[in-house]
Amino acid sequence: MAEKNRILIIVENLPVPFDRRVWLESTTLREAGYDVTVICPQGRGHTEKHEVIEGIDIYRYPPPPPTTNKLSYAWEFPYCWIETMKLASRVAREKGFDAIHACNPPDTFFLIALLYKLRGGVRFVYDQHDLCPELYLSRFGGRRAFFFWLLRLLERATYRMADMVISTNLSYREHAIEVGGFGSEDVFVVRSGPRVESFTPLEPDPSLKRGKKHLVCYLGVMAPQDGVDYLLRAIRHVVDVVKRKNVHFVLIGAGDSFRAIKALRDDLGLSDYVEMTGRISDEDVRRYLSTADLCVCPDPKNPLNDVSTMNKVLEYMTFGRAMVSFDLRESRYSAGEGALYATPNDEIEFGEKIIQLLDDEELRSSMGEENRERIVEELAWEHTSEELKRAYEHLLGPGEAERG
Repeated sequence: MAEKNRILIIVENLPVPFDRRVWLESTTLREAGYDVTVICPQGRGHTEKHEVIEGIDIYRYPPPPPTTNKLSYAWEFPYCWIETMKLASRVAREKGFDAIHACNPPDTFFLIALLYKLRGGVRFVYDQHDLCPELYLSRFGGRRAFFFWLLRLLERATYRMADMVISTNLSYREHAIEVGGFGSEDVFVVRSGPRVESFTPLEPDPSLKRGKKHLVCYLGVMAPQDGVDYLLRAIRHVVDVVKRKNVHFVLIGAGDSFRAIKALRDDLGLSDYVEMTGRISDEDVRRYLSTADLCVCPDPKNPLNDVSTMNKVLEYMTFGRAMVSFDLRESRYSAGEGALYATPNDEIEFGEKIIQLLDDEELRSSMGEENRERIVEELAWEHTSEELKRAYEHLLGPGEAERG
């Protein structure tokens, strides 16, 4: 008889459905006929230990403390592994699974996959969201010492255990082939494009500009590798050096560096010009991005950022916003001609690009139109999700299959 192929998705970074990429993957696979279960941490309004949303079973465990140093960063890995292993054992007893789909970081879930591959031939999918060794270098700096090589070892072990790799962009795909030793036929690029229907622009709300002429928005995580400190120093150039006092900047989001960023804002004397909202609802995000004159991507060039696709870039594009970005390989691929690019890590030039775009309404408008069109025609989830379906048909066959 025909039964559904069963997929267990495990993720450590964010709770589901707050993690947009994992939720899009989960709902897409369910719609394709697969039985989908998710294991993730609790947090951000999603604190139920078990619930079913849109036909998807979600099991959650208490999150580890935020990482603030190398020791806490290292502890996060075994903690999440233990909690995930306990819940995976429960799922195996209660309903079973045919494939484990592990979203990194961390790169330790291959050990869970090994157990179930040995027991019952479960397939293992490595959904590589980050390059963990490069993330470590970008977050903590320093030489390629012990922790870097430990992370590289874990990454290679994960590649070795995987039956299939899902990459978020072509750079990560090249990494899987060159470092992981995968054949090109077993590496699928599934970009993190947003659903267009979920990010429809609204009418602008002038009150969000707080009485100023222009609104510039940042949306994203605030961690050491995200460059919000670079942005603040660029804003100081705009406000204090060039004397552009008619711009209101809004920084949307939170993260391990939120308090440090807020303190830096105050130390630079920018509290009257820079609003920090913390995490806000999707509806409020839509209001801000629909009103913004332009958006900013201050991620500095480092071993991780240059080859990573920034979700914020795609979200800005969905709202038809022009943007300023440092000149990174994958950011340029996504935004193309829809952004002005500053020399990597040059804060002064970044500030000058902001001023250049604010002073050229026609250029901003044409960039925004091009960005929206590229999302709708090419980069939206409605397009990229087809590769996810193709990947699973390659691995397991269709969502419903004949079982003996």
